[in-house]
Amino acid sequence: MFTNSHGHLTQIAKKIEQASFKTTSKPISTKIISDTPGRLRLRISPPHRHPREMQSIANVLNAQSYVSQVRTNINSGSMIINHDGKNATLENVLTTLLDLGVTFADITEGNSEAAEDVKRAVINLNKRFEQATSGEVDLRFLFPLGLSMLAVRQILVKGLQLEIIPWYVLAWYAFDSFMKLNSNSQLQLNTEP
Repeated sequence: MFTNSHGHLTQIAKKIEQASFKTTSKPISTKIISDTPGRLRLRISPPHRHPREMQSIANVLNAQSYVSQVRTNINSGSMIINHDGKNATLENVLTTLLDLGVTFADITEGNSEAAEDVKRAVINLNKRFEQATSGEVDLRFLFPLGLSMLAVRQILVKGLQLEIIPWYVLAWYAFDSFMKLNSNSQLQLNTEP
């Protein structure tokens, strides 16, 4: 039976029955998007973004005394859990989710596993370059530099030949990739809600 922090039986069992939540044979993959004091935001994997399934989880969480509100968005798979923010509360929320069959993993949003593997490999390679050069050089600098060097080589060897990959296309790719790779994307990643 479920008990609250004072050891008394709560209404949770009734809420679970009302929610008619049945643990699926497959775990419900989620990703923690943000964790701030008093607020936890999850992203439910696409196979589990059904109104009934997400509402069942929300009903069980709402029955907890330390949870003040649970909001769900079926389209994005977002679940926002507002709680009292005390030290043990987040642990209690996560334990409740684990008891419901929720697992925490790095879920993909529309990308294949192969695409995610390549992405992780490039990120790891970039980190190695940064570590090897003490943060002086990374792939965001080396890739545009390489394209720029190809553009200069193309001019020196072929001249202004426009029939095959011309120098200005490579120069444009060098400039464009440098701008995109060094834009405010880091700020945008760190400020997502």
